[in-house]
Amino acid sequence: MSPLDALWHLANLFAPAWGVAALLALAIKAVWRREAGGLRWLRLWGWGAAGGALAVIASLVLLERDGRMAGYALLLLGVALPQWWLLSVRR
Repeated sequence: MSPLDALWHLANLFAPAWGVAALLALAIKAVWRREAGGLRWLRLWGWGAAGGALAVIASLVLLERDGRMAGYALLLLGVALPQWWLLSVRR
């Protein structure tokens, strides 16, 4: 595997986590405008993407493969918890 292939492989592994984090950050900014008024979109996305990436790694370690439904549930939890925490700290 060439270095470029390895880069694409890793990017495709983490792409669902980064995409879900971006969509959830946009939804938070659209639906909860008042509660998320002081939070920047990039901060919401960054924490969600980091949590999702950690969840992907944890699902690989725990489930020994990618693409299982439990892994996707862990990914959603990993993306949602940091963003929920950011909103709850603001209050």
